[in-house]
Amino acid sequence: MNINASLFLQAVVFAILVWFTMKYVWPPIAKALDERAQKIADGLAAADKAKSELSSANQRVEAELVASRNETAARLADAERRATLIIEEAKAKAADEGNKIVANAKAEAEQQAVKARESLREQVAALAVKGAEQILRKEVNAGVHADLLSRLKTEL
Repeated sequence: MNINASLFLQAVVFAILVWFTMKYVWPPIAKALDERAQKIADGLAAADKAKSELSSANQRVEAELVASRNETAARLADAERRATLIIEEAKAKAADEGNKIVANAKAEAEQQAVKARESLREQVAALAVKGAEQILRKEVNAGVHADLLSRLKTEL
């Protein structure tokens, strides 16, 4: 055989092989590659979407944390103010109660002092009458001299 015929025959067989490959083999391979590329693109898009959602979720969580911290700080400040107010009210009530108790005690002490003075006046008047009786060596009548005795009590 001639080399030219052999080369020509090989070129025809090669052309048939290329045509067969392009017609039956290449489309399923290209389709599989396109599907794979599409899956990869979809996966990357989903990853980007998930990343952006994660970022927005982190921002929402951070905003909620800031709001929660602010609310907690406000509640603590309010609780401290209320506690201070309650303590001040309790102190004021205690001071008022203490003042009332002191005033009552002073009034009671004053009443007891007045009673003690009256008792002492009566005892002094009785002693004065006894002293005058012994000086005069006779009995002084308390009923007759009641006016004198009452003046003596008031002077004492």
